[in-house]
Amino acid sequence: MTLRDLSWRNARRQARDYLVYFVTIVIATALMYAFNGLVFSREIAELSAKLSSLPLVIVLASVAVVLILGWLVAYITRFMLTRRSRELGTYLLIGLEHRQVARLFFLENLAVGAVALVLGVVLGNLMFQILRAIMLALFGVEYRLSFAFSLEAVGMTLLYVLLVYLLALGRSRRRIRRMQIHDFMELDRQNENVVIRTSRRRRRVFVLSLLLGAVGTVLLLAGGGLLFGLVGAGCIIAFLYGFFLSFASGVPAFFEKHPGRKYRGQTLVIFRTLTAKLATMGVVMATISLLFTATLLSEGSGMVFSALFQNRMEKVSAFDLYIGTKDRAHLAAYQAYLDRAVPVTSARQYSIYQGENAQVTTYCLEKADYHQYYDEDTLLGLSDYNALRAMKGWPAVTLAPGTCLFHCRDYLAQALTDYHQPIPVAGQRLTPAEVQTGELNQDLWDANGHGFVIVVPDQLAAARPVSHSVLAAMTEQPVTAEQFAALCTIRDGYEEAGKDYDTLYSRADQREEFAALSAMTVFPLYYLALVLAMTAATILTVQQLSETDRYRRQFELLRKLGMDGTEMGRALRRQFALYYAMPVLPAGIIGVAFVRNLGGAVEPGTLTGLYSPGIITAAALGLFFLLYGIYILMAYTSLKRTVLPEP
Repeated sequence: MTLRDLSWRNARRQARDYLVYFVTIVIATALMYAFNGLVFSREIAELSAKLSSLPLVIVLASVAVVLILGWLVAYITRFMLTRRSRELGTYLLIGLEHRQVARLFFLENLAVGAVALVLGVVLGNLMFQILRAIMLALFGVEYRLSFAFSLEAVGMTLLYVLLVYLLALGRSRRRIRRMQIHDFMELDRQNENVVIRTSRRRRRVFVLSLLLGAVGTVLLLAGGGLLFGLVGAGCIIAFLYGFFLSFASGVPAFFEKHPGRKYRGQTLVIFRTLTAKLATMGVVMATISLLFTATLLSEGSGMVFSALFQNRMEKVSAFDLYIGTKDRAHLAAYQAYLDRAVPVTSARQYSIYQGENAQVTTYCLEKADYHQYYDEDTLLGLSDYNALRAMKGWPAVTLAPGTCLFHCRDYLAQALTDYHQPIPVAGQRLTPAEVQTGELNQDLWDANGHGFVIVVPDQLAAARPVSHSVLAAMTEQPVTAEQFAALCTIRDGYEEAGKDYDTLYSRADQREEFAALSAMTVFPLYYLALVLAMTAATILTVQQLSETDRYRRQFELLRKLGMDGTEMGRALRRQFALYYAMPVLPAGIIGVAFVRNLGGAVEPGTLTGLYSPGIITAAALGLFFLLYGIYILMAYTSLKRTVLPEP
């Protein structure tokens, strides 16, 4: 048998014994190919000029993925070297040279990478079709199935995979060449280097780490700004490494003080197995917890940004075209262009007026999460309001004498429903009669009020000073990029002349911007989150499945000592639950605090309803545990089948 044959045989065995790792590499390679396909797709590039930065963003994300996968491959390679050290030492004993053993180990891992590359490219083409369909849907373009391999994407993916494996395997190859036979024979007996050497110091670190974890959790959940967040995150990170490095000493110390709990149920078996495991992988477990934290931060940020972009698009896209200006004379130039170049189905020029005071604004600041934009409350005449409602397809409303109404965004509806104070307008006092909701461009500057507008009789509104003027229009077809650019040219001309800057929104342009921002921000964040989660879960699962023989001997002994199958199954499930929960709990605390604080940092009223921080946080956790649960289920099913003795 030649070295090449032996390498191929070992590669097949490696793919079988480390199936979870192999599948993870295949999926990660598929993701790299799919995103590289976006980079080199002419169809995607032609969707919008706003996607010009997409290739750079994806390449940067892919570089981060290469580093993450490089660490995964390096770790698993080092792990396999340790597990197979006696086999490799035997090769030296039968006459192979160090360079031949190093080449053998290098080639078999490279063969696994090559197979993963081929399968990844095939699977990646399917993933690219999914990404392509999502991209086209975002831009409102019809999707048509068309399979075609991109040679540029294949070449870039090949480069990434080579970088991952060459960087990861080079160190193992050099290490094999330096090791002696006795080093190989003893390597699998070596544990992780002891960072905290004395038992007493480890116990102190264990207690201190728990205190730091509690302080960090309180700071993160309490919010309080960037400084508190950074200090809280630092405490959590210190807790992670301190806790996992000292866990093997901290738990025995706890049971020494509480001996009655030591022999309760399966406690002794569970914690003895867990402490033995963590004694050999404390630093790795802490690092995995950090990877899970990064996963939740990346995934949660992607969801927050997606909701933010979606919400902003909806808030400023109530009309096909919306132009706000401080100088009503500007509207004539815009109207002239619309009459000449844009088929309009309905349009309205009107003014937003200043109220007598800011009493409703002050009320909203007290009763709701609200941000003030205008110095006075804003007013809108009833006829203009009904014209806007007609453009939206809503029925007209009427006002009884001496009354007014509020039109507001949903998050202010309840507060304004409870508002009953008379509102002075042009010498009269109007009683709020009702509250209407619905998107009416009530956000940012030169809008139909910020969050709310008070609808009053026309003659009273006209008696007040004008805040700004508006041209709102509905068009037969979406405003094209060329038409919107022409309108922007008119706006820029006023700005260059020293006039006030006009507000200009097109529904089509906002949808295009939402699609482009999602592609360049949300997609890469999900990309990173998926690779981070798979990397951490793979290391945990490989570590757990590597102990199959030891678990089998342990449970066989417990059976002989009288433990029945039900108790052994319960003990195995609890071991699994603790093992997989320990790195996730700190990550969950940081992730939940970060996502909620990030969602709460945006302008009030931006993330509400389905976009609220609570729902986003729950969705992020749900997606994370869905993926994590797949790895747990695979590991538990495999271990239960091979470990628990037959009844």
